[in-house]
Amino acid sequence: MKIKKAISVFCTLICSAVLALQALPAFAEDAPAHDPSRDVQTQGVGNPFDYGDRNTPADASTAEIRAINHAMTVQEVKYALYKEIDEHWNLISVRLGQPDREMVYALFLGIGTRESTLGGNGDGADIETAQAQGFGVSSAHAYGTLQTAVTAFADADPTFMKEEDVPEMYQYSLTESNFYDAIISDHMGIRKIMHFVHVGMTEENLSGYQVVRGALKGFNTGWATYTGDDDGYYKNYPDEIIALARWYYEEGHLYDNVFTWTGDQRVDPYRQGNVWEWWGDGQPSLAEITEAPENLLGDINLDGSVSLPDVILMQKYLLARETISETQFRNADMNSDESANIFDFILLKKKLLS
Repeated sequence: MKIKKAISVFCTLICSAVLALQALPAFAEDAPAHDPSRDVQTQGVGNPFDYGDRNTPADASTAEIRAINHAMTVQEVKYALYKEIDEHWNLISVRLGQPDREMVYALFLGIGTRESTLGGNGDGADIETAQAQGFGVSSAHAYGTLQTAVTAFADADPTFMKEEDVPEMYQYSLTESNFYDAIISDHMGIRKIMHFVHVGMTEENLSGYQVVRGALKGFNTGWATYTGDDDGYYKNYPDEIIALARWYYEEGHLYDNVFTWTGDQRVDPYRQGNVWEWWGDGQPSLAEITEAPENLLGDINLDGSVSLPDVILMQKYLLARETISETQFRNADMNSDESANIFDFILLKKKLLS
């Protein structure tokens, strides 16, 4: 009898627990993935999905790489962008003249929406355009959330216009492994925007929000030239992007799985009047960014030296027990082949023992 009574009590407790769980609101899809107690403005969102410098293995086939990108949720697509923004925050905030980190997050959501709907069509970051002529042949051949064109990469067709004026951000070589990786694509898309900020200020004499507006135009057309506020092009691209950005920001959809799309009527209130007034009157700048750490091969923990803790961290990274930043990845790439693997680990140990 005691056993039956105990089982009965146990079943009652289990049933009560199940009912209690069923009564809870479903937070999973819409809750921020990062720790909400973080000070996002100063710390960023962190890296809750443990993204590395790559989203996919460097030695995977293009089909395998694209399959991994394809499976990303809208929320994962958003946080992949934030990870890259956070890693280059000093550069991005100075170049755009925007100290509000969440507004910059929103801007890039606007770009990603205008270009790819942030994976909201069920394709994650796996979007490709203008590829009909073959890999890297067309200057419009683009991939990823931001639809980053092959022109952003080093070693692209030498007849394409160069984008070598952003030394603060690493420029990946044009290989299928790099081009089709979602994180690298985001990195290079952000770098491309920084390139056109530079062009807009040095060649077109743009200032204020027109610098950002012109950079967006350049991102899409290759030209950051100002052609007048009445140019319908602005309405359809840069001004649409900032309206979409404001929707994410004002409606509280920076961190969830919710997305909008170009022409969505829900965004109409943000398409009225001077759509850039929301962005503020910060002044974009080409001031030198001095905070970037120097590259020291083998210094994976960024303490200024190569020592045993670097070997331990490298080992944990290879075993997928730790993630590392872009700068750490560069320092771990001992043989400069744009990967961090067992061969680099061996070279690191040799360097430490030499």
